[in-house]
Amino acid sequence: MANIKLFSLGGIGENGKNMYIVEVNSKIFILDAGIKYPDVDMYGVDAVIPNFDYLLKRKEDIQGIFVSHGHEDNIGAIPYILKHLKTRIYGSHFTISLLEAHLIENGEKIKDYKLFRINDNKILKFDDVIVKFFNTSHSIPESLGIVISTKDGDIVYCTDFNFVMNGLGTYHTSFDKITQIMKDKVLALMCESVNASSINRINNDSLLEYNYNTILTLKHQRIFVGAFSTDLIRIQKIIDLSIEAGKKIAIYPCKMERIIDVAMKANYLKVKDGYLIDLNKLSNEEIANLDNIVIIVTGFRFDPYFTLTKMATGDHERFKFTTKDKVVLVCPPTPGTERQTTAAINTLCEYDTDLTSFDKTVLRSTHASPDDLKLLYNLTKPEYIVPIKGEYRHMYDHLLVAKSAGYDRDHVILLDNGEGIEFKDGKLVKEHFNVPVGDLLVDGSSVGIVDNAVLEERSRLAEEGVIIVHATVNLRKRILENKVSISSKGFTHKLTEEELNNFLSGTVERIINNALKKKNWNNNDVNELIEKEISNLCYRYTKHRPIIMPIINEIK
Repeated sequence: MANIKLFSLGGIGENGKNMYIVEVNSKIFILDAGIKYPDVDMYGVDAVIPNFDYLLKRKEDIQGIFVSHGHEDNIGAIPYILKHLKTRIYGSHFTISLLEAHLIENGEKIKDYKLFRINDNKILKFDDVIVKFFNTSHSIPESLGIVISTKDGDIVYCTDFNFVMNGLGTYHTSFDKITQIMKDKVLALMCESVNASSINRINNDSLLEYNYNTILTLKHQRIFVGAFSTDLIRIQKIIDLSIEAGKKIAIYPCKMERIIDVAMKANYLKVKDGYLIDLNKLSNEEIANLDNIVIIVTGFRFDPYFTLTKMATGDHERFKFTTKDKVVLVCPPTPGTERQTTAAINTLCEYDTDLTSFDKTVLRSTHASPDDLKLLYNLTKPEYIVPIKGEYRHMYDHLLVAKSAGYDRDHVILLDNGEGIEFKDGKLVKEHFNVPVGDLLVDGSSVGIVDNAVLEERSRLAEEGVIIVHATVNLRKRILENKVSISSKGFTHKLTEEELNNFLSGTVERIINNALKKKNWNNNDVNELIEKEISNLCYRYTKHRPIIMPIINEIK
């Protein structure tokens, strides 16, 4: 009999940072390890990853990280985790290729890591625990579902999927593998929730094909298509339809992003011979004169909108829209970017761009709809359902879907990050347990060093600005050399720079002269007093508290 624990270190109640743990008789199986993109007020932060202190204390028990697919919110944290946990990584060929490219970008050597390519036929044995896989359909090739088989039943992990009955090649669902799971008892099903509230969503590409083909028949010199780099299946669709209409293809940025670059080199993203134009080889004048071409503008989150906006306003270094150009958006706003994308679309319209934006009424979702979830329940017949991946409202919608499928409330378990459930001898233990969780902030090459105090200071810099106070003191003569210099950056006020200097310098000179009269000079004490008094003075007259940065040079 087995003792099984399920919990998440990230991915529940949020968008991204997916990392789920299945623990069987002290053996730890990590399912995905991704990043979350920072909020707009997290200045200078590149990514947010799960706090994995719990795993650091259990290094010897970790059997490996089992990756479902290659999106950043599922694999992005792995390069940072591998610096502390030299564990095995299992994923499909394309997923491991993306991970290798990520490691190389970080200056790592592939040979230093244990990366294993697997497919849906692979069976891994860890003593009395067996790990199996099945193919799923998503927006990226070779996505996998993961099954952890124990003596008391299977734990099935299925995130980021939808059931496309005509999915081909690297985008197909292996229904035969899923039906094999039915032969064993499925103790718990962990599956995604982000699209659980969707009703009557598009389940095929027929509307996209019809609408885009209509655009292709019109006489546009250049067609710019904004698309997410992560949505490879849709980019391939745009390429195929464009070539069928006799259009050439170009991809921007010219220096392709990692996911596009890997997909092109490994032949997961295909352009028919003779149709791909290399923008790197063209001058700006040649680009302006391109004709009968589709330029796919890629990027993450807000990137396609930002790039297209610069092209419309004339601020782009290589492209400027003309009246003969067409812009098509096949990238609905991602959570957290709605306000930015709306502003970008307003700008495109303001500059009279010929714009067509395909929304969710035209574009097929690549996440599980309520019908997809119910079909998965029927195929696997789990005893318990554990909604994962998404904000809490998404998981509550998932609960409603499960109840409509006949599951009672006690068999649908809603958790928070760090909150876990336990099965003993195949029976659910009613008491939940908790493990430590949190966010680690990635800032350049630093991980976890940026704390709330740093973020608050950066936020204050952005909102209030900074006043720089510069002075030089002669400690031998005990005098203030030259005049105090004061300048401001990002601090809004009605005074000129000269008036600001006159307004504040007297206070600074008084503080420094008083300190010089004392027997012992303490630079830190003087700086603190300047910061305090200048900050109070600024607030009294402007109602703002900029950061005060005293720089006092000492001549001894």
